[in-house]
Amino acid sequence: MGNLPVVTTSFVGRNSELVSVERALRDHRLVTLTGSGGVGKSRLALRTAERARGRYADGVWWADLSHLHDEHLLATTVCDGVGLLDHSHRRPVAALGEWLSGRRLLLVLDCCERIVGPCARLVAELLAAAPGLTVLATSREPLGAADERCVEVPPLSAGDDGDEAVRLFRERAAAVAPDLSLDDPGSTAAVAEICRRLDGIPLAVELACAQLRESSPQEITWRLASRMEDLTDGTLWPRRHRALRTTIGWSHELCAPLERLLWARLSVFRGVITAADAAAVCAGGPLDTGTVAPALERLADQSVLRRAGDGYRMLDTLREYGAMWLAELAEDALLADRHARHFAHVAVQAYAGWLGPSQVLWYHRIADTHADLCAALDHLLAEDPEMAMEMAGCAGLFWSCCGHLHQARRYLEQVLALPLSAGPHRTRALWALGITLTLQGDHEAAGRTGEQCRQAARGDDPEAVLLAAHSVSFTYLMMGRPHTAYSVSDLALRHHPGDPADAPSQLRCRVIRLFALSALGRLDEAYEEALRLQRISLSFGEHWARAYADHQLALIHLLQGRPRHAESHARAMLASKHELQDSLGIALGLDLLAGSIAAQGNGVAAARASGTGHAYWRMIGHPHRGTPELGAIREQWELLARRAAGDSAYERAYRRASADDAERGLAHALERGSPG
Repeated sequence: MGNLPVVTTSFVGRNSELVSVERALRDHRLVTLTGSGGVGKSRLALRTAERARGRYADGVWWADLSHLHDEHLLATTVCDGVGLLDHSHRRPVAALGEWLSGRRLLLVLDCCERIVGPCARLVAELLAAAPGLTVLATSREPLGAADERCVEVPPLSAGDDGDEAVRLFRERAAAVAPDLSLDDPGSTAAVAEICRRLDGIPLAVELACAQLRESSPQEITWRLASRMEDLTDGTLWPRRHRALRTTIGWSHELCAPLERLLWARLSVFRGVITAADAAAVCAGGPLDTGTVAPALERLADQSVLRRAGDGYRMLDTLREYGAMWLAELAEDALLADRHARHFAHVAVQAYAGWLGPSQVLWYHRIADTHADLCAALDHLLAEDPEMAMEMAGCAGLFWSCCGHLHQARRYLEQVLALPLSAGPHRTRALWALGITLTLQGDHEAAGRTGEQCRQAARGDDPEAVLLAAHSVSFTYLMMGRPHTAYSVSDLALRHHPGDPADAPSQLRCRVIRLFALSALGRLDEAYEEALRLQRISLSFGEHWARAYADHQLALIHLLQGRPRHAESHARAMLASKHELQDSLGIALGLDLLAGSIAAQGNGVAAARASGTGHAYWRMIGHPHRGTPELGAIREQWELLARRAAGDSAYERAYRRASADDAERGLAHALERGSPG
């Protein structure tokens, strides 16, 4: 179990450092790898974590903090890293501590240097709450936490042909220029000299190696020597800082002018950079849109960017260098604003495209750009609050589904506290906050917010009225008041029966009305309502409402004695919710699948499905939540399964599934055919 980054390049040397770190991890619960930028702290931490997998029963987990500039997203970023999509309204640190408390795992916090103090406080709280937790951190300086063991990461040994830096150069050269031979005496000496001049700093070596596509080792040696002699900045100490800055500067000079401009402008990004996003944010002036994609590839060829799937990532050290040049060009404010407005537009587009065949793609797009969306909102809160309100309301729809409830609540409460004008953006933000609060179980605050949303909604705007009705009725439903939930949603739907394409919240209200009908025991009406909802959903090619139609059809079939039909709909719901990456929906669907399998007499398979469901409930921070009436029904399914399997077999299967990797358990649950 875990989420370690996948790295395709080889790991070179570091045998003594690996032994030192592994020894430190055996004796200390907090180990921090320190060293200058580019020295290889993250790579050493990753290699250590890979080798340590077998020693931690609950896995090795990685949290990348490189995009954080202050502490307000620290705890939620770590929650995301360990797979905790907490839906409660507790402090994220408290939820994280509770989630970790019974586990034995290794948590890697990468790139802590910008928020050293907050990281130290967070680690102290987590170690106190979770006796089985060990933390491995990387930072340019120690965290300063109690009982911290620091291991300084030195550069690779450099100078002779057999040293580590030379081995790294040769391995990367084989990938960069496979037809180039480095075995002749002149090349061998040049490679050793390059590595010596660069003090064995891995990032510097890789940047220099990238130039082999166009230069010989001897040419690289000559250029590097001349640069090192020209650089006389006495403030750069120790010397390896100077070597890294020299190499980055040299790599910068070797880039074409438009590539240097793109490098600087890309520094405003926080996560994976796609070619389309780069063109939208960075094009302008001499850098036209058509130039961006080839320039990205060129920067990747020179190791300034690293390819990541269909996009690119920039190492933090190189981002800092680009940001320095962006400020020199006096474009830092302009690009930050352009970046923020672009991602605000992405959120608005996603919201507008929610009801349609691209719905799943929009959910993935919002999930993949989470760090950049947060950066955009931080900028807009200060520079354009009205746009921040529009963006927060649009992103809140997706964040509430994908588990980013704490971020959604924080940003929505911030924009709604500002003295901004009334209108559709405010109504949508109130709706998104109401949904977020309800999902967190804060029903009192959700009720107040829903009432504000209803007052803000204009009577002549069907979508606004339906948004408000959805917020209010959802809160009533989750409070165990299905009759009121039905009345509110039904009234809104009767007054606004038009095309859902013009008012997408009609589908959201239909979902509430459907759930309320089944909660009230009006199963025949609920069945017809579910079929209508399913037909509407299929006509638009969307997944969200269709999944809830399948959920209710599964429940109705199960309650009316048709477990095979129930199983089919439960699997369909799980498939849709898996497409949307909706952990709450997956947890609900797994409970229904367990019930339908139990009703067919397969207690062990039901226990496995229920155990995987528990893993998902635990992941979102509140076991066995959902509409209140499901609790008693779930207990009946468990009794059926226990009788069929026997208590000991049931417990073994349940515990094994609940302790297993949740994604692996879901894949098993989704398999077709016999549920055994």
